[in-house]
Amino acid sequence: MKIFVTGATGYIGGSVAVRLAQAGHTVRGLCRDPQKAGPLRALGIEPVAGALHDEALLKEEALRADAVINAADADDPYALQALLAGLHGSGRRLIHTSGSSVVGDRAAGAPSERVFTEDTPRPVRWEKRLRCETDAAVVSAAGAGVASVVLCPCLVYGAGLGLNPESIQVPGLIRTARQHGAARYIGAGQNRWSTVHIGDLVEAYVLALTRAPAGSFFFVENGEIAMATLAQRLHEQLGFEGKAQSWSAEEAAGEWGREGAHFAFGSNSRVSSLKLRAMLGWNPRHASVLEDLPRCIRSLEAAAR
Repeated sequence: MKIFVTGATGYIGGSVAVRLAQAGHTVRGLCRDPQKAGPLRALGIEPVAGALHDEALLKEEALRADAVINAADADDPYALQALLAGLHGSGRRLIHTSGSSVVGDRAAGAPSERVFTEDTPRPVRWEKRLRCETDAAVVSAAGAGVASVVLCPCLVYGAGLGLNPESIQVPGLIRTARQHGAARYIGAGQNRWSTVHIGDLVEAYVLALTRAPAGSFFFVENGEIAMATLAQRLHEQLGFEGKAQSWSAEEAAGEWGREGAHFAFGSNSRVSSLKLRAMLGWNPRHASVLEDLPRCIRSLEAAAR
């Protein structure tokens, strides 16, 4: 199968692209940085020079591909429209990557009992309206002859397969802890995030490529964790004494940005993957985020040397 991947130099897109190349598919990956073209080719992925704003290029690649995986930007409607234009009426597959902060509640560390399934009405905050509308556009593209699927992962962790081996949230917590001499969480830290290992997430893409009905939306998770629990374990793994420390969302925004503070670290994002397991036979196998912490710490230390 000929597959075009956006985000091929990134964490999720790169991991998916490498896995598909290893499975024998012909994979072409969007590559904005010329210096990454050679390393990308060494991983078995043919680099396509360009960026998400090159709409004519995206449409042309979609026209040539048997399937497209959009893993570059969950909130870019222009790139998505170009890909959909190239696939219109073809019956070919598009897998769009969303993110479970779409159900984030901006809780500033407070807990929530709400767990979302694909069929649960989602009261979307206005900050996440664009992502929600983008997801809906992908799902509705099934009516225009596109075998469209949305995969919506949560807090992703684990060693990636591509050029970018680390995710965002856990490395962000590690860097902040080293800078301040203590791991940090927001408010009470009782907000919970669903989690998924990158290896298990990649397998969800592999399954969705051939098994998912057109117009599908799937959350992708394998457990969850309170942010204070994650911070405390990290605090201990880094060898700090005492307890991890709380800070306000406003203080955190100075380091993580407002989006990061309010939706990546301070919100609840609790979702269920029962539908993915039942419909596609997804069977996650990797270790938990707490078990992966020592590896992530070692990886970041090695990269810094």
